[in-house]
Amino acid sequence: MNYANFSAITSNLSYLIIDGFGLTIKLTVLCATAGLILGTGLAVIRLYGPRWAQILVATYVNLVRSIPLILVIFWVYFLSPYVVAWVVSAPNPIQVNAYASALVTFSLFEACYYCEIIRAGVLAVPNGQAFAARALGLSGVQVFTAVVLPQAIRHTAPILILQAVVLFQDVSLVYVLSLTDFVGAATQIAQQQNSIVEMYVFVALVYFIVCFLCTKGVRRLQQRLATR
Repeated sequence: MNYANFSAITSNLSYLIIDGFGLTIKLTVLCATAGLILGTGLAVIRLYGPRWAQILVATYVNLVRSIPLILVIFWVYFLSPYVVAWVVSAPNPIQVNAYASALVTFSLFEACYYCEIIRAGVLAVPNGQAFAARALGLSGVQVFTAVVLPQAIRHTAPILILQAVVLFQDVSLVYVLSLTDFVGAATQIAQQQNSIVEMYVFVALVYFIVCFLCTKGVRRLQQRLATR
């Protein structure tokens, strides 16, 4: 009778955590940050930009959100060499490394979701807040950056964090680009040491713990915001 053997996990724990899980966390933090910044800019355009720019951004956001992430990954990875070659006027496609491609893909993809979250948060801020700030002599930019946007982020903070948790899970798709994230590292070891079940159980447990703790933290944050 065969029993579970978790020695493959313990003997490769540093590789799994430092290399694999470290890359997953790094991509999550970088892409969430870039996505939030870009998404905020897109939300501003959708709210205050000229009509043509609003339509352009709305089309981009709705298009990307309606396409599976795996397709966006393939599009960026296989089309970016031609785009870069066109920008620098190179005669041949310039290959973009997988890490840079993943960073761009997830940042652009997450920006669409953060755009809608921030836009909803801005719309939820009472108009009286902006009117009062303008009455005090603040410019339009000052009203948005000092009054409206902070309140919008405060109201949507739990959703922003949950979206980052979703991104943390989605980063596992970088395996299609042969990047060694947490799932990729676990897959390599599982195949080499014939410990597929044990390795994937460990991976699932780590993902569950991280997502569960983040979800609990979001609930506490919601409770604190509700009492203020």
